[in-house]
Amino acid sequence: MIPTRLYLVRHGATVLSVENRFSGAVGVELSDEGRDQVECLAGRLAGERLSTVYCSPLSRAIETATILARPHGLSLCHRDGLREISHGRWEGMTRQEVETKFPDEYTSWEADPFTFAPENGESGLAVLARALPVLREIVVAHQGENVLVVSHKATLRLLLSSVLGFDARGYRDRLDQSPACLNVLDFKDPVRARLMLFNDVSHYQQRPRRSEANLSKWWDPTHSKRPPTSSG
Repeated sequence: MIPTRLYLVRHGATVLSVENRFSGAVGVELSDEGRDQVECLAGRLAGERLSTVYCSPLSRAIETATILARPHGLSLCHRDGLREISHGRWEGMTRQEVETKFPDEYTSWEADPFTFAPENGESGLAVLARALPVLREIVVAHQGENVLVVSHKATLRLLLSSVLGFDARGYRDRLDQSPACLNVLDFKDPVRARLMLFNDVSHYQQRPRRSEANLSKWWDPTHSKRPPTSSG
């Protein structure tokens, strides 16, 4: 039986990702750098036999998927379940701003982002509840095919944690997803998957990026010693 191969891709860089702001549910366009990253990935995938392209309905994912689908002459299949996690009232703010304005809420989220959600936002569990059925739908509908799926950082980390049997409570600190990165999963059936490639950016960068804070104090223990930035 030929496995179903999913090419899971995070959208390219945006202005807000460079500024390290919470930007889950907000609509933000790719930056010029982000478009260049995606064009490099499009060249890399041009020779693959893709049957279908699925993407999140958010603009940065749609633009990424459009660029990647063009060499294959494919239209896009939008799935709401693939959209990014919503940070509620934190959207557009830096980590320092959130920690200063909502200290108790941020502390609870840092401790357990899988089950805790900021006000008007989503928990990781809620994201997985809507995204995992979409992934299963894709695998069932495209047995033995190669399918491209364009989504977002948190959503992809949660999906990978679930499919590969990792403890999803640590998804933010233990798994990275760089802009325009490529992950490859081979599915023997809708339940059993093998990770063939993870967070690869060799199409535009020779070396993996270094671990950075990326809105997490776990990677930035000195943050508490620095004064908070102004929201302007």
